[in-house]
Amino acid sequence: MNVIRFTDLCAQGKAAGQRVFIRADLNVPQDDTGRITEDTRIRASVPCIQLALDAGAAVMVTSHLGRPTEGEFKPEDSLAPVAKRLGELLGRDVPLVANWVDGVDVKPGQVVLLENCRVNKGEKKNDEALARKLAALTDIYVNDAFGTAHRAEATTYGIAQFAKIAAAGPLLAAEIDAITKALAQPKRPLVAIVAGSKVSTKLTILESLSANVDQLIVGGGIANTFMLAAGLKIGKSLAEPDLVDKAKAVIDAMRARGADVPIPVDVVTAKTFAADAAATVKDASDVADDDLILDIGPKTSAILAAQLREAGTIVWNGPVGVFEFDAFAGGTKAIAQAIAESSAFSIAGGGDTLAAIAKYGIEKQVGYISTGGGAFLEVLEGKTLPAFEILSRRAAG
Repeated sequence: MNVIRFTDLCAQGKAAGQRVFIRADLNVPQDDTGRITEDTRIRASVPCIQLALDAGAAVMVTSHLGRPTEGEFKPEDSLAPVAKRLGELLGRDVPLVANWVDGVDVKPGQVVLLENCRVNKGEKKNDEALARKLAALTDIYVNDAFGTAHRAEATTYGIAQFAKIAAAGPLLAAEIDAITKALAQPKRPLVAIVAGSKVSTKLTILESLSANVDQLIVGGGIANTFMLAAGLKIGKSLAEPDLVDKAKAVIDAMRARGADVPIPVDVVTAKTFAADAAATVKDASDVADDDLILDIGPKTSAILAAQLREAGTIVWNGPVGVFEFDAFAGGTKAIAQAIAESSAFSIAGGGDTLAAIAKYGIEKQVGYISTGGGAFLEVLEGKTLPAFEILSRRAAG
């Protein structure tokens, strides 16, 4: 995908003295007192901001935070805690500017944080009048917020239409490169792990991937539905019996081109859904009517781990069991360790997946960890993200 890269503009000296508007993703979790509880997104935004400052630009940064009502600013909507943390990370004061749509006072070498962009009327609907006002604020627009790339809003799409130059920041460019490497130009075999509670929420992803991947590993409640499709009993496990035909269609589509959906050969069951429930390993054909399947078994884990170690490219979205409960974490741990040991290029995304990566300490062994939940899923569905589309169009002139 061809986009203008902000790193290239800076290297060419084209950002010096220019007004640079960066759309970052600073939507961080906070406790009841407004204290930031996890600052990964803020830290991830720093390289782009520092790049602009080092280039001698006048830097404006904005983001959404939470779900504010447009036109009705409330104290809890404020980016003030973010401005404070950003200032600590940059080692300089970061003034917070409210009511900024009609003009921003910022000079080369300075950075300001523009208050929560979703408070602006017309932001979510990508209002053209608002987008044109935003574009008038800047010489170079930079989108560095992959987490919002699947939304066509005024600060993610409209401004890119009308700004003099629209570029991808380093974070967004890295996502584009990783996604291209994993899905558009993968080294084979390409293995996808798609897990979660429901087939229905990831059906289009499964269908899209089934046309491209060499192996499609399913886990969680999704695997239970596929077990039903394979004629196995799943007791009282979470599943969607009405989607068995869809699961069979995915299996058939894969089989028709020599690809595979591995069905578990053994599982870990319990009688109740609880952290202290007794865990029992059973063959997949021996599940009792009152059993809950909460993880894949050790034989299945070993088979899948061996396949992952031989992969050329791995796409991972979702833990394969209830990994929050240690008794049912074995499958997800085995998958994580196999990905860490594999020489394959791996890309992982989704909140639960990131939690599993953190739990097993394999951050440095995963090729690329995607920062966007919904955006990552839409890429897996085969959709072209609005932010990618408009940046690509602007690069083409």
